[in-house]
Amino acid sequence: MDYLLIQSIIQGLLIGGLYAAIGLGMSMIFGIVRITNLAHGDFLILACYISLIFMPIFNNPIVTMCVVVPLMFFIGFGVQRSLLNRVIGRGDEPPLLITFGISVIIQNLLLYFFTANAQRLSHPWVLNSLKIGENISIPVMWLLACIVGVAVILILGLYMKNTYMGLAIRATSDDTEAAQLMGVNIRSTFGVAMGIAMMTAAVSGVFIGMISPFFPSTGPSYLIIAFAVVVIGGIGSIYGTLAAGLIFGLALVVGGHFTAPQYQQLVGYVILLIMLVIRPQGLFQK
Repeated sequence: MDYLLIQSIIQGLLIGGLYAAIGLGMSMIFGIVRITNLAHGDFLILACYISLIFMPIFNNPIVTMCVVVPLMFFIGFGVQRSLLNRVIGRGDEPPLLITFGISVIIQNLLLYFFTANAQRLSHPWVLNSLKIGENISIPVMWLLACIVGVAVILILGLYMKNTYMGLAIRATSDDTEAAQLMGVNIRSTFGVAMGIAMMTAAVSGVFIGMISPFFPSTGPSYLIIAFAVVVIGGIGSIYGTLAAGLIFGLALVVGGHFTAPQYQQLVGYVILLIMLVIRPQGLFQK
């Protein structure tokens, strides 16, 4: 039995669960507000640094989410209401320029206040593993990140189907004018959607901060991952994001198993290109 392959599949699924959470917020904003948020990765890293600020108080990154997640909601809501709502309907370029500017501002502010040194959110479980037999081990933190990532996606899916605001967000996504005629406040709905997207970014960001080092300039690398997940899963599809994250994670790790570790990224993005050719709309519809 090829235990290394089994280990690679397990690791790919665990990484995929976290990648799905990373891409969830990007998919929401693509599908609902119809803008490309180039600062998505930087918001994710911002959540890491906010967690780092509260570490002396809570001594546990997971506990800091009690503060980081609500705070990121208000940051996202404020950015959408004060900046992005002003340029919606004026073409694709203004939102791109605004989010690019936000990305640059976040990176430079983090660089100014925290320097370019690598940071990490310390947690006692980071080095722990669950043993399955003698040959397979599951990193506890990756397992927890995957479980939480999948739970966030499932909870958000239920929220969108069973609450007034969720239904309002879906209606706005389907037909903005019809939703407006039915009394939906479009600007507030867009603000809430961006806030929710930032909450998902906060959750995935804190786990990333526990698993790997981060810098002020780390955000764009996670933006690329989010783009890949959105393209594979389908723009605006919550459950498509979950499937896409798992597929992309498996492609990276299993592809590296059959080729070489340094070719992991190459294999993953070859799968992305194949998806663009075969099914450019993604696996699932919104």
